[in-house]
Amino acid sequence: MSSSDLHPFDDALALQPAGEHRFVGRTSALFANMVGPYGGMTAAQLLHAVLQHPARLGDPVSLTVNFPAPVTDGALEVEARPLRTNRSTQHWLMLMTQAGEVVASATALLAVRRPTWSAPEAQPPGGCPAFETLPRRSTQGYPAWISRYDMRFVSGGMSSVFDGVEQPDSLTRLWVRDEPPRPLDYVALAALCDCFAPRVWVRRHQRGPAGTVTMTVNFHADATLLAAQGDRPLLAQARAQVFRDGYCDQLGELWSADGQLLAGTQQIQYFKT
Repeated sequence: MSSSDLHPFDDALALQPAGEHRFVGRTSALFANMVGPYGGMTAAQLLHAVLQHPARLGDPVSLTVNFPAPVTDGALEVEARPLRTNRSTQHWLMLMTQAGEVVASATALLAVRRPTWSAPEAQPPGGCPAFETLPRRSTQGYPAWISRYDMRFVSGGMSSVFDGVEQPDSLTRLWVRDEPPRPLDYVALAALCDCFAPRVWVRRHQRGPAGTVTMTVNFHADATLLAAQGDRPLLAQARAQVFRDGYCDQLGELWSADGQLLAGTQQIQYFKT
């Protein structure tokens, strides 16, 4: 299959084996952000290296990605190494390098999921209009990666005008899916967990230097839930708990079209005002 036949996400995600525990790839202009690539794509590439590794055991349960330096446009290498494999769990370390320097690091927990007693406590956001009834967010004037998603905001969306009028909170709710639509899998879900604008932009209605320092994704979806979701939109929400001394957190949730919690995510973001 040629790159022109691939979905844009899969084309950007692509990694080729390059020796034991090593893979090589490139950034994609289609997922460009203000500086370097969209962080969700970087997270997806790191996880993708694990999922195509011959030593893989099970499916993702948790992923943590750290961003110690900007990822620049061009070639990259990912080292994915299993640290320990037990009967049903596996711990991984991943490093993304460019020109011999680490630009992103990650750890992941994989497990063989077994049917057990289950009891969800979290509830999906209520009272949200249907995806089809909301207008798609304009991509005009935004980084390229925004065009790779169909976003339809329920509340807390960024307007095209940053008027500096501070909001009472940083809560955002939106429907989102890949554009063009693509069946959901673990790498796409990891990428979608970074679809939210910096919380300080939403709270202050003012754009300034801000970015993710570290992000964690906890995967609550198994293969059955992913298959049931297909390429339908997800309901996503995020908010901060506190802004202080140049850093804030971000707590996010991604829900299936059927009201199942597929992933929870946390970030620490820096900002300057």
